[in-house]
Order: sequence, then C-alpha cells, then structure tokens
Amino acid sequence: MNLFIDTNIFLSFYHLTSDDLEELRKLTVLLREKKVKLYLPDQVVREFKRNREGKIRDGLNKLREQRLNLQFPQICKDYEDYKLLRRLQKEYETAHSTLLAKLEEDIANENLKADHVIKELFEIAVPVKCDEEILSRARRRTDLGDPPGKRGSLGDAVNWEAILAAVPRGEDCHFVTDDKDYASPLDDSTFNAFLWDEWREQKVSDLRYQTLLSSFFKQHFPDIRLASELEKDLVIRDFTGSGSFQVTHAMIAKLRDFGDFTAAQANEIVRAALENNQIYWIIWDADVWNFLRAIVARYKDQIDDERLTLLEARLEAKLVSDALGPGAP
Repeated sequence: MNLFIDTNIFLSFYHLTSDDLEELRKLTVLLREKKVKLYLPDQVVREFKRNREGKIRDGLNKLREQRLNLQFPQICKDYEDYKLLRRLQKEYETAHSTLLAKLEEDIANENLKADHVIKELFEIAVPVKCDEEILSRARRRTDLGDPPGKRGSLGDAVNWEAILAAVPRGEDCHFVTDDKDYASPLDDSTFNAFLWDEWREQKVSDLRYQTLLSSFFKQHFPDIRLASELEKDLVIRDFTGSGSFQVTHAMIAKLRDFGDFTAAQANEIVRAALENNQIYWIIWDADVWNFLRAIVARYKDQIDDERLTLLEARLEAKLVSDALGPGAP
C-alpha cells in the first residue's frame, strides 16, 4: 500500500488538529511491518524543517493568550467562593507558566513527542530524491500554470512530480494533504480533476485522496485504536495466513512478546491453529504447543466453546503421546 503525506499534515501535529499523535504511531507500526510504503520526497523534509518552528510558535502564542484575567466586583470579596476562585486562578497561572517553560525547553531540544515520532517515520520511509529532472518538470508545471501550487512557488509541484516518479506504474497511492492547491476548485473534499487525470494517464492506477491521516486509518484499519493493538493485529494476521512451518514459528516468536490479547485476538489465534494446516500440522512443536497452551489457559472463558474443545483435545493428545513414549500404539 503506497502512501504520501504532505508536509502540512506532519506540521499539524505541532498545532491544532483533530488527529491524535497516535495516528503517527500507528503508521510507524505499519511501516515497520511493511504493510505500508510511505514515500518521502526530500522536499517534504526541507519544508518540515523550515516550517516546524513557525508552526510551533503559532501554537505557543495561542497557549500564552489563554490566561485567566478574572475580575470581581467589590461585593464578592466577603464570600468564601471568591477566595476559592482566587486560589484556583493563582494555581492555574503557576501551572500555565510551568507548562510554557517545559514546552520551550523541549521545543529547543527537539524533544517533543511529535519530534520523536516524526523523526522515526522519516527514518523508515522511502526517501525520494528531488533531482534536477524533477525540479525541471516542476518549473515547467508552474511556468505553464498547471496545478498544484501557485506561480512562483515550486514546493507543491516538486512534491507532485516526485510522487509521480516514485510510485510504480499500476500501483494505487493514498494521498493525504489538507493543502487546497491539490483540491478541486468546485469542491475541496475532492481531488483536483487535472491532477487526477494526469495520475491515471501516467500511472494507470487509482489515487485515494484524504485530508486527514485518521481518515486513512478509518478506511483501511477501522477497528484499530492504538498502535500497540495494531501491531498485534498485524502479527496475528500474518500468523493466520501462514503459508509455511517457518513462518508459523517466526510468528509464534513475535506473538510471545505481547503481554496480552483481546478476546477477539485470542479467538482468531485459536481459529487459525485449527484451520491453517501450516499451524495445525506442527501444533506439537514445543514453541507452538506452549504458546497455544498458554492462550487456552488464560483466555479459556473467552474462547468459542466448540473451538476450545477441539484445540484442547489436540493439545492434550501430545501429553498422552509423550506419556506413552516413542513406539507406543
């Protein structure tokens, strides 16, 4: 699954956005598990570094303005509620100042959580070098007045040409941006028709347009709320689809690293153990047997009764076989 995220989406995590930083954490999991390929033009990296401080400044200014300038008429001062409000006002002002000081220190040291998550994303994304050929094409676009972007501004055109060059022909791409230069002049919830036609002509594939990263997850991973759960679900998906004994053993090793599972996840593991012969045929192998035995013991009350009975019988058969010893009838 190919994905492009525009600079403004990354920068929004330093300002006001309806998306949560957890969306980026989920994306990190998808990239590490090679479920998604994020294309990262170096133009996006430059734009991000160039605009990070300005975006943070805007957010900080809004925070600085949020002061409790409470004013009370003289007649309030004889009431206990007035004293309480004054005390709470002072506590707010102290906490407000402390928060600003901590933020300013972390901003200067690039130590915000957003900094760490975005840095990790940039490290594992697919870099796209914006070479002279891409720059030349971008200049030609702007000279001709073709979207995206405005005359005299190459940034959007460079990113568009970079993605056109990077994504393989015949493969779809998910395009996440809230930059109106990519949107239709008639309806900013739809992609620009000129760019859409250009994509289909050159790539012979589909381009999926979203203005929020959360929209991408709702469409393709609707049941995932946390990055930790996404990672588990992806490993379980690979386990259930195992096509070899080797993959089964590898997925068991990964699954053992997780501390717990939801009822749905436990049931999916049990279903796979019974229905996938690349798991079922080696269910007596020590690592597989021990893992499934632990799943049954811990989630017995949450597993489908029929499947639980079948799996328990298969697991117990190993104990009987071991007790009888080799060569026993």
